[in-house]
Amino acid sequence: MKKPPVPVRRRPTPVRRADIAPPAAPPRRAPGTRSVLNAVLDHGPVARSTVARLTGLSPASVTGLSARLLARGLIRESPETTGPRGLGRPHVPVDIDTSRHLVAGAHIAVTNSTLSLMDLRGRIVAEDRRPHQGAPDPRQVLDSLAGRLPRLMSAHAQGRSVLALGVATGHRVDPDAGVIVLHPQLGWRNVAVRDHLAAATGLPVQVDSHARALARAEQLFGEASTRGSAVLLFVGAVVDAAFTTAGEMHLGPRHGTGSIAHLPIGGESSLESEVSEPAMVRLAAEQGLTVPSFPALLERALAGEPRALELFRRRARLVGRAVALLLDMFDPEVVVVVEPGTGLLPHCLADLRTAVAEHSLVCDDPEQAVVASSFTGSVLSTAGAAVALGALYADPLAPWPRIDAPADSSPDSSPGPRVNSESCIVDRA
Repeated sequence: MKKPPVPVRRRPTPVRRADIAPPAAPPRRAPGTRSVLNAVLDHGPVARSTVARLTGLSPASVTGLSARLLARGLIRESPETTGPRGLGRPHVPVDIDTSRHLVAGAHIAVTNSTLSLMDLRGRIVAEDRRPHQGAPDPRQVLDSLAGRLPRLMSAHAQGRSVLALGVATGHRVDPDAGVIVLHPQLGWRNVAVRDHLAAATGLPVQVDSHARALARAEQLFGEASTRGSAVLLFVGAVVDAAFTTAGEMHLGPRHGTGSIAHLPIGGESSLESEVSEPAMVRLAAEQGLTVPSFPALLERALAGEPRALELFRRRARLVGRAVALLLDMFDPEVVVVVEPGTGLLPHCLADLRTAVAEHSLVCDDPEQAVVASSFTGSVLSTAGAAVALGALYADPLAPWPRIDAPADSSPDSSPGPRVNSESCIVDRA
């Protein structure tokens, strides 16, 4: 299969103190340490005095909070710099420290599961994707993930400690309880993912929906316009969405927010019945283009096969009608579409935006209001890890066992994930 292009990621933006206006409204509405860490993520390496201007905190507060982040190994000091032409007092910038810690992620899809490791700047270090063996029994899938994780860490962590494991999947997820409430395609109901994997690995475990996880990843590392109000639409084997207002994710009292698979798109058809991955494979077969799987269909489209390309363009137009509905319902600043055609194939994003222009009553600039995912090509690897990393950036001073370990313990000597022998046997099989 043709390798997808490397996605363009938002890079830290260097700033000078003279360029910073007084912070009438800080870019990230977060107090204290969280605000400092996010400012360093956006602009590092950056001087503490500049962080103070960016966040609206006092220089003394920033100095104290930076010291706590330095002690935890979340930021590091960079070489001294001076002002233009050597003027001014030298300062020691701070930056995100990617040399000491990683997070792990697991994404549970309908046909496969993906493990990944991610550094503190949101860069994927390694991934391991494998199909489910037979019917996706919850215990077997979770034990397989726990069994694969130590080997992935051993091969790729390079002495860095893994702080936590994030788990993402589709449909209804209760992040507070760490439970998959309902996933119809998997046949899972009330699966206690956090408790099972925490016991199996010895790591803190966070669980959330993949749509909310990817929306958080956009806020941290991707599309900056998602920090206010945004909708993220995920189109895969599952079709669902996430909604953010004032930078905060909406969960819903029954954990059902984002359940949009049944949205009507004309006649008796629903969104998921026409644009999901199984629907695409079915439609291809009806046109005489028999493929064994959705990835095989995408490969045909990337190779330029006309029928495959037209199926993806049709999908983009139908998704565009759904995006128009979401824009009219929520009037967000931006809609992020997570769908491989819009990120990889010619004309698909343009077709989608054209459909938005035709059907939306409130959107007057689809090119600004509708964007493709920042993580095309690494969506599943990003989703699970973003759950864990989002928790770290939301509360960097919360108890994190690997950070709070005794000072004389090193990443190489600290205990790794606990895995029982049965988990390893399941994984080898």
